[in-house]
Amino acid sequence: MNHFEYQGDRLFCEGVALDDIAAKVGTPTYVYSHATLERHFRVFDEAFTGIPHIVCFSVKANSNIAVLRAMVKWGAGMDIVSGGELYRALRAGADPQKIVFSCVGKREDEIEAGLRAGILCFNVESPGEIELIEKVAARMNTRAAISIRVNPDVDAETHPYISTGLKKNKFGLPMDAARAEYRKAMGMPHIVIRGIDCHIGSQLTKTMPFHDAIARVAGLARELKEEGVPLTHLDIGGGLGIPYKEEEPPSPAEYGRAVIEALAPFRGMDLTVICEPGRVIVGNAGILLTRTLYLKQGEAKNFVIVDAAFNDLLRPAFYDSYHGIKPVLRRAGAATLTADVVGPICESGDFLARDRELRRPEPGDLMAFMSAGAYGFSMSSNYNTRPRAAEVLVHGDQFSVVRERETVEELLENEHIPDWLK
Repeated sequence: MNHFEYQGDRLFCEGVALDDIAAKVGTPTYVYSHATLERHFRVFDEAFTGIPHIVCFSVKANSNIAVLRAMVKWGAGMDIVSGGELYRALRAGADPQKIVFSCVGKREDEIEAGLRAGILCFNVESPGEIELIEKVAARMNTRAAISIRVNPDVDAETHPYISTGLKKNKFGLPMDAARAEYRKAMGMPHIVIRGIDCHIGSQLTKTMPFHDAIARVAGLARELKEEGVPLTHLDIGGGLGIPYKEEEPPSPAEYGRAVIEALAPFRGMDLTVICEPGRVIVGNAGILLTRTLYLKQGEAKNFVIVDAAFNDLLRPAFYDSYHGIKPVLRRAGAATLTADVVGPICESGDFLARDRELRRPEPGDLMAFMSAGAYGFSMSSNYNTRPRAAEVLVHGDQFSVVRERETVEELLENEHIPDWLK
């Protein structure tokens, strides 16, 4: 469910017409619905009622500080993957004891920043990382809390680029290697073992992979606790999918039941469950607003050229993913057109939709690319020296620009011509 609906022939976000936003802010612009964000977060959180849990929002899905601040107000923690995301989470007011630091390649300065902030734990993924965290913590005369990410070798049945739980993926440690690393970490004076972690992939549309992975990891957790490893939490990652086209992913309630069922044989271990949802919270809470520039008829196909490009929304080019398209103003009796919707960038891969049947737009018409709240702006770039889009958050009948559109001047601020070239 989202709050992007037509009122008459105008597409609204909550109580605000999208064409009004375009008139005041310009295009391309990302627009997020506060009401949708809140509903999705609360429904996900309520799915785990009855068991101790922390919902740590996956910052990489959408790192806008206003979105993060809203999550914090609703009680969320944060799942971060870089020192920059740690900075954002703290600026948004996140409780450090609800921050988990994932990522397969943490730098020394990022580890230092996490220790200074007093985060809940580092999710570690290699023996070398554990050794570096021990070294940094010793130098800082403190102790570092860790969880070890276990690779359960479960097929997430998703796009290979976002599958993370197989032996061939770069993430985590195999079960046997994880056992050995837990035993070794027990003897490190500046390491505190907190939990066990797994994450098998993103945009999952079935509960069985979650169930299988959690059952395997929970079984390992029981073995470790029996050996005296002081585990206090089980981090089950994120990955629950959303409907982009015809997918029918499980609801958060179904997902919660699957998790609780997988954990049923392991009751009594006194473990807090940590979840790391991202896409399922923000995906359908955002759209990309763009304006039609030209229609072009080629020999093989038609093209609708818009002012957004794959530097603004990378997912179609990168994952061959689908985003629904809605006209912001519906025109009665408009003919249909099958076309590629493409941007201005000088790459054949610069497309937002291919062979899509559309209501024929005219130059100047606005389009909304749906389900763009996750991995939309956060994956955008300045390729072709294109300033990144503005971001807008709608609350009822009001909206705020929560990220100003970049200017070309700002893009050049950190570049310098050396004296010997002047």
